[in-house]
Amino acid sequence: MSAPSTELSPPDLSGVRVAYVMSRFPKLTETFILLEMTAVERLGADVEVYPLLRERTSVVHPEAESLVERAHFIPFISLAVVRSHLHFLRHRRRAYLGGLWALLAGTWGSANFFVGALGIIPKVVHAARLMEADGVTHVHCHFATHPAAAGFLVHRLTGIPFSFTVHGSDLHVDRHMLPQKVEEAAFVVPISAYNRAVIEAECGPVPDGRLEVIHCGVDPDAFAPVDRDDHGTLTVVCVGTLHEVKGQTHLIEACRLLVAEDVDVACVLVGTGPDRDDLAAQAEEAGIADRVRFAGRLTSVEVAAEVGRADVLAAPSVPTAGGKREGIPVVLMEAMSSGVPVVASRLSGIPELVEDGRDGLLVPPGDAVALADALRRLHEDADLRRRLGANGRATVRESFDLATNAAQLARRFTGAAS
Repeated sequence: MSAPSTELSPPDLSGVRVAYVMSRFPKLTETFILLEMTAVERLGADVEVYPLLRERTSVVHPEAESLVERAHFIPFISLAVVRSHLHFLRHRRRAYLGGLWALLAGTWGSANFFVGALGIIPKVVHAARLMEADGVTHVHCHFATHPAAAGFLVHRLTGIPFSFTVHGSDLHVDRHMLPQKVEEAAFVVPISAYNRAVIEAECGPVPDGRLEVIHCGVDPDAFAPVDRDDHGTLTVVCVGTLHEVKGQTHLIEACRLLVAEDVDVACVLVGTGPDRDDLAAQAEEAGIADRVRFAGRLTSVEVAAEVGRADVLAAPSVPTAGGKREGIPVVLMEAMSSGVPVVASRLSGIPELVEDGRDGLLVPPGDAVALADALRRLHEDADLRRRLGANGRATVRESFDLATNAAQLARRFTGAAS
């Protein structure tokens, strides 16, 4: 469990202009980036958004609309992009050629990273020129993969300091070039102590202050606790991309086990993804298709409503064969803020948020029997549900408050920019 946050005066962000870089925007499942940007902006910084790709989606969080309107969506190639390359080649030839060489040499050996670097180099060089012209004082990247590579190249071309936040699969699947990124970054933000340990194991000793654990957070005041009736049916909601790493298949199996024991359970799966058809077929084959509802793609407001109606939120995450794994799912924080008890996998940084038996229940990843047992306990014990829900809300207020954690990050922007 994290130490309680310390009250500090708000950072002075006058003159600070931060360029945020992420893989895709506006991505519905990455509310943690959106909320962080808006929180930093409320603190007084100028925030510019430089996505590597524009996410094509018909559903956009209301909070993202103004940022989408002014985001810098740069094409892969254009006359302006070519001019930016010629500009750096003419005026900063050594930085330009050295930066390209360092990026390509560092990603060599990883098809994903090398091809990705080739793909983003044209637009990142143009972004670097735009950032410099706009007076950007710091570049912050979300994810240690292509966004951090973009920050690395911008720094090489312009000298603007950069940093990056390390979440989950971006760290655990492929760590090509991670040491070089860590070495050149002004600072690096693991979202958990677990991630910090992985970075230190990969990169060796990191100078004091360069690695700082800063949790993602939520606004606890945006999630009011809801009084829930003991109506007999245990409604379990699971929010996330329908993908192996989220573990929904184990939740469906747990529900099958509960139904076989005459436990009245209903399951709501929020999100879309590649495993949607397989999960629906699994529920059908298990004879519980009428108890599993696929809610699809929802806005943040609609997700909050689904969570607020639930008796339990489940996050049955698992590590995949390809190395993917969760960081600390923000939806756990949202549910806990609403006083909804949570059941989650004992995995990665999740135990830093959820202490088993105190503010939630933890189960071994991929263990449907243990997951069913935990859900049964909550179904049978209303007092346990209330106690876990109340403690969970207190935990989020104490250590996972969005405003507090965004201010902690923003102080680093000030230091890096000064």
